[in-house]
Amino acid sequence: MKTFLSADRRFLNPQAMENVELKAAVPAKDTENNPLFTQDMPWEIRIDNGYPNVIYDRREQIFHCYYTLFTEDKDTEGTTLQERTQRNYRPRMDRVTSLAYARSKDGIHWEKPSLGLVDWRGSKENNLLFRYAHGTGVMLDERDKNAGRRFKMVTKVDIPGHGAHMAVGFSEDGIHWGELIPWPEYNPQADSHNFPFWNEEEQCYMLVSRIWKDGIRVTTISHSQDFIHWSEPVETLRGRGYENQIYSMPVFKTHGLYLGLASLLHEGDRNEKNFDCVDCELTWSADGKKFDFAAMDQAVIPRGDGHYPDGEFDNSCIYASSPVTDGQKVWIYYMGGNGQHTNFRESSLGRAYWEADKFACWTEKNEGMESILTTTTLTLGGNYIEVLADEADAEKDWELMASVHPVWTENAYEGLGMEDAVTEKSGRWIRISWKGKKLPDKSGCIRFQFKNLKIWAVRGELEYKGHRLWEGADMENEGM
Repeated sequence: MKTFLSADRRFLNPQAMENVELKAAVPAKDTENNPLFTQDMPWEIRIDNGYPNVIYDRREQIFHCYYTLFTEDKDTEGTTLQERTQRNYRPRMDRVTSLAYARSKDGIHWEKPSLGLVDWRGSKENNLLFRYAHGTGVMLDERDKNAGRRFKMVTKVDIPGHGAHMAVGFSEDGIHWGELIPWPEYNPQADSHNFPFWNEEEQCYMLVSRIWKDGIRVTTISHSQDFIHWSEPVETLRGRGYENQIYSMPVFKTHGLYLGLASLLHEGDRNEKNFDCVDCELTWSADGKKFDFAAMDQAVIPRGDGHYPDGEFDNSCIYASSPVTDGQKVWIYYMGGNGQHTNFRESSLGRAYWEADKFACWTEKNEGMESILTTTTLTLGGNYIEVLADEADAEKDWELMASVHPVWTENAYEGLGMEDAVTEKSGRWIRISWKGKKLPDKSGCIRFQFKNLKIWAVRGELEYKGHRLWEGADMENEGM
C-alpha cells in the first residue's frame, strides 16, 4: 500500500474541491523538558541561529547534536544581561563562528563533552569541533561503504579578515574529522544552514543553502555525486518580499515526499509585532529539487510568549533541525531564541513532536457544510482505501463517504458510489470499502465527501497516472 500525505499537492484535483482548506499541524512542544540545553559554557558567547543538526545514530544508540555558535563576539561578551536591554546589538566583523557538539542517550538529557580538539583561549577542555565554521550541516550516511565517510558535513569556512569559502568534511564517528576539503568550484554566500541530504530519485547528494538575490534571501539547491564537487547553487524557493524571507530550510523525506522546515525572517516594517523575528513553516517537494510552501503563513513551531529578556526561551526566533522519528512520533529539535534576530538574544535547544504522518490536514473551511476532496487520476487496485483522519470537534459526529469515478466529471463506477461505501474506523485509520466490490483495475479518481474531520493522508493500492490537465479531454478526437 502507498501512502499519500495531504501536503502532497499532486494528489488532488483543485477543480473538484469544495469547502476545504489545508492547515499545517502544530507540533506539541515538550514543555516538561524544554529547554533541553542552554548556552551555559564560557566559550558559548552567543548562540543565535544555532542551525542545529540532531541525528540519531542507531548503531551507537545515541543522539548527536551539531550546532553553530560565536566563540568570539566582543559586543555580546562586553555587556551584562541588564545592559543588553538598554541598547541594540552591534555585530562586529571580527566575530568568530565555530561548530560545537552535544550528545544524549534519550534525546532529553544532553552532555557537552570535553573533546580536547579545539583551543579556546589556551584550553582544549571544551566541546568544540571546528573554529571558523559557519552554518555547518551534518548528515549520517548509512549508504556509504567507506566507514571513514559515515558522517559528512558541509560548512562555510569564515576567517575574519581572510575571506570565506565552502568546504566539506568526513568522519567515522561524528567527532573526529579529517582536514576540511575546500570546494573546487563555486563560493556562494551560504551564510546560513548548509543542509546536505541524499536524494534517492536523483541518486546524488543535495545541498540546501542560501544566497542573496533581488535584494532578499533566497533558498538554493546544489547537487554532487561525490560530496566534494558541487554544482552551482540554483534557486529552489523564495518567500514573499521583505516580510517573509527564507533564512534556512532543513529537509526530510517521508512516504516519497520531501518536507522542509523553513525559517522565515520578517523584515520590512519596524512597527510590526513580528519584525525581526523568525517563524518556522512547512514546505514540500515531489523531487527534492523544487520546493513550495505547504500552507503559507502558518507557523508549525509557534514562538513562545513574552519578549527579551524575560520571555520564554523561544519567544522570537525558531531554527529547526531535520526531525528524528521514533515510529510513533516525529521529533523536531530546534534552536529557540529569546530576542530579535539582529539584536541581543540567547538561544537554547528545544523539541516538539508531530504524530507520525500528521504534518498537514484538509479540513472544512465553513463549519457544518459538506466538504469535498477529489483525487487526481490514479491507477486503482485493491478492495479498499484507508484515510488517516481525526475528528475536528470531538463533541460532534463525523461523516466520511467516497466514490470512484472514471474521471471527476462523470458518474461513479457501478457499485462504487457514495451509497455503496462502507466506513469502519480502526485505530488511526478509517477504512472505506464498497460492499465487497473491488476497485477496478483501471484508472480513475476518488471523490471524498466528509464533515467534521481532519484528513491527514490516504493510503491504498494506488499510483499516480498521467497529468490532471487531460482529465475529461476527448483524446480520440485530438487535433481535429
